[in-house]
Amino acid sequence: MASPEAISDIRALQILDSRGRPTLEVEIELESGLRSAAMVPSGASTGRHEAHELRDGRDEGRYDGLSVAKAARNVEAEITPALRGRPVDDQQAIDSALIELDGTANKSRLGANAVLGVSMAAARAAAASADEPLWKRLAGERPAAIPVPMINILSGGLHAGGQLEFQDFLVVPHGFDAYAESLEAAVRIHNATERLLRDAGHVLTGVADEGGLGPRLSSNREAIEILVRGIEAAGYRPGEQVSIALDVAASHFHRDDRYELNSENRTLSESEMIDLLAAWTTDYPIVSIEDGLGEDAWEGWRELTRRIGAQTKLVGDDLFCTNLERVERGIEQGAGNAVLVKMNQIGTLTETFAVVDRAREAGFAAVISARSGETEDPFLADLATATGAGQIKVGSITRSERLAKYNRLLRIEAEGERVGGPARFEASRSYLRSLNYMM
Repeated sequence: MASPEAISDIRALQILDSRGRPTLEVEIELESGLRSAAMVPSGASTGRHEAHELRDGRDEGRYDGLSVAKAARNVEAEITPALRGRPVDDQQAIDSALIELDGTANKSRLGANAVLGVSMAAARAAAASADEPLWKRLAGERPAAIPVPMINILSGGLHAGGQLEFQDFLVVPHGFDAYAESLEAAVRIHNATERLLRDAGHVLTGVADEGGLGPRLSSNREAIEILVRGIEAAGYRPGEQVSIALDVAASHFHRDDRYELNSENRTLSESEMIDLLAAWTTDYPIVSIEDGLGEDAWEGWRELTRRIGAQTKLVGDDLFCTNLERVERGIEQGAGNAVLVKMNQIGTLTETFAVVDRAREAGFAAVISARSGETEDPFLADLATATGAGQIKVGSITRSERLAKYNRLLRIEAEGERVGGPARFEASRSYLRSLNYMM
């Protein structure tokens, strides 16, 4: 058996993400000359407990302080000497070395963006060296499966100028036999919803950060009602073939224990916010609510989970921040029952998989998620397949940084049999049903 290839060099380049802001591309070269690169995503709607994304600050002047040149220098000046000569096929050892080298709890010294770029590039280089699909290399002994997509149709919050408080109104096309069919359903629903909005006189001049439609509506409830009509207009049965998911992103309108719905000219207490969400799960085919309460409202999350957790997945993004300690707290306290998984919230693939594996063990669902500042790198599609988590949240179907992931999943599904592929799409649907994710 040939010896594993060793890392000979690591380079970092400042590139632009889908919002025109700097991010990192990291390239690893092996001793054979093989090169593999990865691009790092960046968030706009970020939680306080995320790992630290290192930017230069205004003193540097470039890109109005958003430059990531320091992170790039850290890759080449500190990380490269530490990893040069190491075998590329031991992901855990590489990630452990990166964590130790940084030496901080939130990766603030080297930058979580620098650390993650190296972690991703190493995984891709190891897969290429072994002549394996990336998802297969990442999966190891896990039950890989094509995920069910959670697709953004209408946007508000920080992704669409704040005309509505809730951030994303999404469809979950789960009543289909193949991923390709579910993606087609989402496209048809997007088109039907856009027609409904235009027919109602809404002016649509562009799309939001993640590609969703961003109309000015009278209330958050109106967005849900339009989405239900869009599902029906596309020829599908709401709740049976296609259900609805919400990303409330409540931390961004949570002030002094109140939830300020300025678009509706009202303010809600925590108990009133819980009542609102509970009522909507009765009135509409909502199967998933992300960040329905503030990122540190642990007692409220427990009550919300007690009220509707049996029939609704309550997904923690800002609450958990892909941080194993916070996920453990949620499991112990019964706060939420699902975790949103974002690689750059924690900084390495090993830590990302630890969160997914712990969620599965505890009976929590996991949703593998992109960021609002994305790149054309399809890495996330392979990650979602490898985890077997059953669900992916990428954004809408109108921007190439989103489509890169959706199209990669099409290729994985189409090529699955030839490469000893992942379990069929049905495996994800069955797994989600076992968690009462889809009723």
